[in-house]
Amino acid sequence: MRDYPRLFIDGSWQLPSGQGLAEVINPATEAVAGRVPLGDEQDVNRAVAAARNAFGSWSQTPSSVRAGYIRALAEQLKARADEMAAVITRELGMPVQWCRAVQVDGPIVGLEQYIELAGLMDEVREVGNSLVVREAVGVCAFINPWNYPLHQLIGKLAPALAAGCTVVVKPSQETPLHAFLLAEMIEAIGLPAGVFNLVSGPGSKVGEALARHPQVDMVSFTGSTGAGVRVAQAAAPSVKRVCLELGGKSPLLITADADLDAAVRYGVQDVMINSGQTCTALTRMLLPASRYEEALAIALDETRQLVMGDPQDPNSFLGPMCSAAQRRTVLDYIRIGQEEGARLLCGGDTVSGLERGFYVAPTLFADVDNRMRIAQEEIFGPVLCLIPYADEAQGVALANDSPFGLSSAVWAADRERALQLGRQLRAGQCFINGAAFNYQAPFGGYKTSGNGREWGEEGLAEFVETKAIQL
Repeated sequence: MRDYPRLFIDGSWQLPSGQGLAEVINPATEAVAGRVPLGDEQDVNRAVAAARNAFGSWSQTPSSVRAGYIRALAEQLKARADEMAAVITRELGMPVQWCRAVQVDGPIVGLEQYIELAGLMDEVREVGNSLVVREAVGVCAFINPWNYPLHQLIGKLAPALAAGCTVVVKPSQETPLHAFLLAEMIEAIGLPAGVFNLVSGPGSKVGEALARHPQVDMVSFTGSTGAGVRVAQAAAPSVKRVCLELGGKSPLLITADADLDAAVRYGVQDVMINSGQTCTALTRMLLPASRYEEALAIALDETRQLVMGDPQDPNSFLGPMCSAAQRRTVLDYIRIGQEEGARLLCGGDTVSGLERGFYVAPTLFADVDNRMRIAQEEIFGPVLCLIPYADEAQGVALANDSPFGLSSAVWAADRERALQLGRQLRAGQCFINGAAFNYQAPFGGYKTSGNGREWGEEGLAEFVETKAIQL
């Protein structure tokens, strides 16, 4: 267990104005994994003031120097990667077989690309009698989620540092320990005081204070759509820039000529990684009616092979829900699905032999109508809806029949045909035949899945103001 009694503000560890420490619960053991301060609005004001004071000099620092700090932070993360992964496993419950690669190594790859991308800030375009230049947007507030905590923090922090912005970070109450470990690394590389500030505390106090603070120029939020709406409303009076990465109910469209065994097993595993607590999870599997029963049998076989258990056991594929509240939410949705008339193939309850910890068995629903709540609302648990379609036109229509548009996937025998179908899906990204995530490509959503983009050049653009200088 590790306690952090101080906040990281203006380059040093400072006692909070807010009173008390919040306990971080290990979701696998229900024991206390650590404690962090309950910051308040005064702590936010101090952190924003530090970021504002540091902005002038940091934004004028040569891009090569900023790139050097990004490189140094990447080296710190590499050196302490096992430690960081262990922290995230304890606070989140993601099994060790996934945590290092997904929660730590991936973000390091994403971070390192901004060593080079920082140089884009030096580019000047000539347009007629004008010079077009890039400048940092200013002081940025980051309100981060609990499910991929370091991943989403680096996705905001890396381009912000590259652009010359200063930042105030509010980690999730459920998984804040990684952010304090990252602050230790930032202190170790000697990042100038005030460039990075960390204030933990409840979203109703710290998050809202950051979103409405008049000296914050931009707020980037990752979380539920409902919470994102509240962030945007709080930010509106000061007309600050808002970047939102919100919920999803993503479709996997499998065609009649696809390798059904490979496609279905891929789809099951995609949902069950991190116990379904993934905003891009392909939680709606759209299947040709002619092969529906065959697909159900494959999905059931794959699900039964997945091991759920202690996240410290390298054989565990699934761990617990992040919290008791999230377990209740998922179990409520499973009950709703049964009441709506969906057929429960497996799961639907807690797991025998795992009485301690916030576990929910991997769950498959068949005979799902896309109008059901379990097909329209984000469950954020190990629950997969298997939905039949009559022809590809209906399959595309069902895929797009959602308030969300964060991610999507197509699996077909012919790659070009899969690409044609993928271009018809209204989502910010599409995975063709099991393709891998790409940190150089933009990430973000359509519709109520948010606005703005993370990673790659588009991620840098979120932190940039464009100025025209007439000559």
